[in-house]
Amino acid sequence: MKIGKQKYTFLFLIGLLYCIVSCEKSVKSNKKVALTSAKTTKINTSDEQLLDTIQYQTFNYFWEGAEPNSGLARERLHMDDVYPTSPKNTVTTGGSGFGLMAILVGVERGWITREQALNRYLKIVNFLEKADRFHGAWPHWIDGETGKVHPFSKKDDGGDLVETAFLVQGLLTVSEYFKNGNEKEKELVAKIDKLWKEVEWNWYTKNGEDVLYWHWSTKYGWEMNFPVGGYNECLIMYVLAAASPTYPISKDVYEKGWARNGKIVSDKSYYGEELVLDYYEHGNDNIGPLFWAHYSYLGLNPKGLSDQYADYWKLTQNHAKIHYKYGVDNPKKFKGYGDSLWGLTSSYSMKGYYGHRPENDLGVVAPTAALSSFPYTPKKSMKVLKNLYQNHDSLVGKYGPYDAFSFEKNWYLPRYLAIDQGPIPVMIENYRTGLFWNLFMKNNDVQNGLNKLGFTYESNN
Repeated sequence: MKIGKQKYTFLFLIGLLYCIVSCEKSVKSNKKVALTSAKTTKINTSDEQLLDTIQYQTFNYFWEGAEPNSGLARERLHMDDVYPTSPKNTVTTGGSGFGLMAILVGVERGWITREQALNRYLKIVNFLEKADRFHGAWPHWIDGETGKVHPFSKKDDGGDLVETAFLVQGLLTVSEYFKNGNEKEKELVAKIDKLWKEVEWNWYTKNGEDVLYWHWSTKYGWEMNFPVGGYNECLIMYVLAAASPTYPISKDVYEKGWARNGKIVSDKSYYGEELVLDYYEHGNDNIGPLFWAHYSYLGLNPKGLSDQYADYWKLTQNHAKIHYKYGVDNPKKFKGYGDSLWGLTSSYSMKGYYGHRPENDLGVVAPTAALSSFPYTPKKSMKVLKNLYQNHDSLVGKYGPYDAFSFEKNWYLPRYLAIDQGPIPVMIENYRTGLFWNLFMKNNDVQNGLNKLGFTYESNN
């Protein structure tokens, strides 16, 4: 089965080679390229082959495209080789967590061996052991060559608990995959267990407050001043903080900090779909960018997941459905929007990195929004995938669809972001086989944390 899929993927990739190579050659000499298709004939392929193709391309961002010294995910890969905001060797903590999971897609689909993945994972954890940490939490950005913090902003030069949570989600998933393996695999599991247990989650309550804080710096202390109240992309941070066997938070931190004493619950609807939760603690927008339905749920299975505040499968499905309905409605009449081109999330834009969502829309679509929503809206997401690969292949490069584009402004750049590429192969695999949901939800510590917070959930244990 794996060999066959690999064969068909290879043949399909050969079919794409001309358009990808010609596209990459053209963009090197022109940062802004017209959004036209290089093909004269459309690709004829099955849905399964197309899913294989995009999973292979996006997996390869984290395999071939990884920072060579650390093995971690580069924050960004720009095919035009222009890096205006951070050096090419900058690695991303959260995006690397997504990449750890994406590499397992490569193993399961037969693109790399289990041994190859194991060696890469050992390289990564050996680097993480020596990299800068702040009360056990890694910074947002790390210099991939030295392991030293690379400031994300002036005062964001210390521990980033949210990015750390995304990384730990990936580490624990890998640990579950290898935990019953050979001696070398058990060495990896032991190293991951040590790193997991060294994160001081409860210290990030800032002297015992009933909320988790996003940042802390040795130089600036708590000056970033970002207590994390829900709902947003950070649910996984609270679950892992409760799950920690060494530095756990109390249930009160979840209920008072994240759930805001019940104020997190919403009785509103948008585009005919119940919101379920309040998306903005400090704002009035109805709905957030779609990555909020992805990052925490790469491992945390929303199917059957509920607590006193929400049914998380309903929440995440409705989130994707609202974005779809908004794209079809297209109230601002942006060019290209419709049932085969929809989904807004934080991504590159004409204005730099920007938080796109229905109520903050510039006409920029990021493919990760719809493609990482496959578990929630499979038929609607497939329409976007086919549209991109069959009709707009100038938007597809070596590592899958480029980060973002605008038909309205005739704009895109041949650039990738780890945090956008990573959820694509992982969530597509969850749609196809449930691999990561099955692995992560088996973890005993994770189950203890969910039990502690009063969740009900599905598990294959």
